[in-house]
Amino acid sequence: MTSSGPGSVPGPPAAWHRHAGRCVLLDGFHALKHALRFGAEVPVAVTSDRAGALALADELAPDVREALAGLLTEVPHATYASLVARPHPTAVAALAVRPSRAAGLEALAHTPRSAPVVVLDQPRNLGNAGAVIRLAAGFGATGVVTTGTLDPWHPTVVRGGAGLHFATVVERLEVAALPPGPVFALDPEGEDIRGLKLPDEALLAFGSERSGLSPELRARADHLVALPMRPQVSSYNLATSVAMTLYHWSAGGGAPQGF
Repeated sequence: MTSSGPGSVPGPPAAWHRHAGRCVLLDGFHALKHALRFGAEVPVAVTSDRAGALALADELAPDVREALAGLLTEVPHATYASLVARPHPTAVAALAVRPSRAAGLEALAHTPRSAPVVVLDQPRNLGNAGAVIRLAAGFGATGVVTTGTLDPWHPTVVRGGAGLHFATVVERLEVAALPPGPVFALDPEGEDIRGLKLPDEALLAFGSERSGLSPELRARADHLVALPMRPQVSSYNLATSVAMTLYHWSAGGGAPQGF
């Protein structure tokens, strides 16, 4: 695609609506940047400030600057705003094709694996789920699996994940269909995590923000694990718990360094 002046491009809105049914929204420059870095198929991307978006690319993401220059089409701000629920400060939005579920399930089932799978058991908060996916991508986790009713590809979750859904596997499964591997479930009554080594093939399971582990997940657990916490403190935020656990795993020599 090439840049055009405001008001002169009838194509992008039509292309947007044509692709919307099979795609997820990438809301903002950073979500688009991450998705492109990790191989997302992006059929349409718009901005009301193409020069500003490309200047951001020059500063923060020169590795995808060329791809962005070929993809971004400038539209009037009113047109951009009509395509998103809430305009992003960077005035960039794009649609990306959701990865194949079959391919995701295959990747989750593959063993031996080089990094754990994070399991969110019946999560409730969309923003927390997005933050966990961002963490999992950063630590090089094999994937994030949710159980229950929350859709891990909900637009709010994708926004919270900053486009990093495309850097790891993200799926929703029943507890009975979880990938193979020993389940280390976080629970206040569990063994202190500081005395354990978490294996690469582990499933790291976290209960919901309000009610903890479900009976089904607790029954599936091979190990109950506790994070260090003062007795007067009732709990950690979900994303904080995941970050602490993944850090403990990585401190044993797991992932990063290019994976």
